[in-house]
Amino acid sequence: MTTTPKLALTLQFPASKAFPAHKAMLSRATLTRWIKASLFADAELTLRFVDTDEGRALNRSYRQKDYATNVLTFAYAESEDDPVSGDLIFCCPVVEREAAEQNKPLAAHYAHLIVHGTLHAQGYDHEDEAEAEEMESIETGILQMLGFTDPYLPLPPD
Repeated sequence: MTTTPKLALTLQFPASKAFPAHKAMLSRATLTRWIKASLFADAELTLRFVDTDEGRALNRSYRQKDYATNVLTFAYAESEDDPVSGDLIFCCPVVEREAAEQNKPLAAHYAHLIVHGTLHAQGYDHEDEAEAEEMESIETGILQMLGFTDPYLPLPPD
């Protein structure tokens, strides 16, 4: 009998940039369901939803890339024996723009990025082709289980 991993979840929507439409769509229950579907061990995660300025500053400071990206994952476990813990930072304007560009519902794009970031927090990566294929396969399976389509399928032509 398998047990569902336990999750300690903190959500941060800074008041000055609350993104009310995003916050309304991303309820604690929805986020918890998406994260738990992606967990293979107990975890303590913080999800922070930021604007472009904060997203860019974090990406520049920690990855030396001077642009806002969709999701940043800061994983704190130093070994496989350490509990899963991390901060997942989502840049709301970037996520919204990408969803529109990819002709995807905003919720579907967030679900993909939540799954992606949660896997990163557990040590998964996509630095080489084999890692990328494994991670994409896991993501696709989880998202399909959650009722979403494969995020890696090419966009249909206009």
